[in-house]
Amino acid sequence: MIYPDSFESRIGFDQIRALLKGHCLSELGVQRVDQLTFDNRPAEVRTRLIQNEEFRQLIERGEPYPSQHYFDPSDIFSRASLEGNFLEAPECAALAAAIRTIQSWRLLLNRLREQYPALHALSEPVQTSKELADVISSKIDENGVIRDHASPELLQIRRKLLDEQSRVRRLVDQVFRSASAAGYVPEGLSPSIRDGRMVIPLLSEHKRRLRGFIIDESSSGQTVFVEPAEVMEANNDIRELQLKDRREQIRILTELTSRIRVELPSLRTAFDFLAEMDLARARARLSGQIGGRLPHLSDQPAMEWRAARHPLLALALKGKREVVPLNLRLDASNHFLLVSGPNAGGKSVCLKTVGLLQYMLQCGLLPPVDPDSSMGLFDSIMLDIGDQQSIENDLSTYSSHLRNMAFFVKHAGPRSLVLLDELGAGTDPNFGGGIAEAILEQLVARRTWGVATTHYYNLKAFASSRQGIINGAMKFDTVKLQPLFMLEVGQPGSSFAMEIARKTGLPGEVLSRASDIIGKDLIGLEGLIKKVNEDRQHAETERRKATALRQETDAMRAEYEALKDELDRRRKEIIEKARLEAATLLRDTNREIEKTIR
Repeated sequence: MIYPDSFESRIGFDQIRALLKGHCLSELGVQRVDQLTFDNRPAEVRTRLIQNEEFRQLIERGEPYPSQHYFDPSDIFSRASLEGNFLEAPECAALAAAIRTIQSWRLLLNRLREQYPALHALSEPVQTSKELADVISSKIDENGVIRDHASPELLQIRRKLLDEQSRVRRLVDQVFRSASAAGYVPEGLSPSIRDGRMVIPLLSEHKRRLRGFIIDESSSGQTVFVEPAEVMEANNDIRELQLKDRREQIRILTELTSRIRVELPSLRTAFDFLAEMDLARARARLSGQIGGRLPHLSDQPAMEWRAARHPLLALALKGKREVVPLNLRLDASNHFLLVSGPNAGGKSVCLKTVGLLQYMLQCGLLPPVDPDSSMGLFDSIMLDIGDQQSIENDLSTYSSHLRNMAFFVKHAGPRSLVLLDELGAGTDPNFGGGIAEAILEQLVARRTWGVATTHYYNLKAFASSRQGIINGAMKFDTVKLQPLFMLEVGQPGSSFAMEIARKTGLPGEVLSRASDIIGKDLIGLEGLIKKVNEDRQHAETERRKATALRQETDAMRAEYEALKDELDRRRKEIIEKARLEAATLLRDTNREIEKTIR
């Protein structure tokens, strides 16, 4: 179940569909993209994702594959199914070309069935008729023109037609030369065909000089086109032969269409396969465009995401700056995440990333995550997001939020993913915060999975003290007072409202009065959160320094060990060399002594 009906447009999946359609080769693929739906069946989702991954690898490895002659045959099949109907020659030629494309796919996938078993499985039900394609091609060429040898009768008709046309051409040329010599023909014009008949151009003032029938005239009226009397009978013969030619073509096409009609069931299966391959190709190309990868899959709800990126944001910022990756882990112990932090710090983007990537996965699309990520399946995804602008007032907007909350509390369960943006906003904070906490309490008690964003302190305190829900903060540079767009799980975030107000130049007396109005306890809590965040940032900086120092020390130790090994090796070499030299000297000395004694 997906809630609300506008979920796809609210989360950005409508734009993903548009990108997918742009990668399709034909209306076949576009129709399949329109049919993509959220699926919670593990086997079906897994199969779709593996097909996607296999085609992505096929493209990545540069394996040539059929990419031409994809088209939607629905109209052709509909007309061919009716007895007595016939398809036109270009339609038959297109059908034959598509059949050959399907055959090429089957041969390729059969050869590579070990590497791409999921794609090969798509081709197994297909039984295309090579004989049908051959029969069509024997009678119709690749340009959709019926061949002269499509039948003996057609060949005979066309030979006669060619002879008659040649005879008419000779007669017309003869008359034309005479008319030209007499000055009846406009300069630069020659015989032509009008309404299927050979005609001669004449100046309108000379139209009575030539016996014949006026077929047409120029737009200015200065030129008329006359069929000479000498060729009228021959032109009639040509017209009769052309009609015979068309009747024979219709007979041939009717015969071919009858053959196609017999094979319509297998052809429909074959074109379903072609549609699936068009869709699989589009999904694979989209994966290449957004960095989609196949994560580890679980049949149960699970979230251990590494380097997840919002695909639309990544495309929008391409070439400008890197999208900060999202690392997120939710499990049975902590299945709900409450994200807080400053405005424009990335809370809503974090929530939308979770919703969009999970929805993509369960529509069979590879999400842009590290392949070491683990992703599970949910039975339902429910969304309440506060960015829908309208002319409604705040009360009606809040009422809409409450209606959504009532739906969630009624329908959400342990296999649901609930996404709540700016939970509790839109009304008096004292009441909104209390209602929001009660809703969170219900959802967490039902073991519902979810992500919510908020500024409310009571919700942060609830997440800190309740099993099943955990705080998360969008990191903030407390020195530069700017967001880092990085999620840190485990601690609540601060709004940094006073610090940002101070940076924007709000007078000190106004800030001081604001502190008095807000209250020391709240200011102290905000300061404590800020201090914790600063301490964490400082600890992170020190950790990085310590890591760098340890790496430097390890490098120096490795260098020392290498130098020590080299010195030991050289010392051994020197000792061995000295030993050998001493032995040689002793041997030579003994020889000299022996010579002397002799």
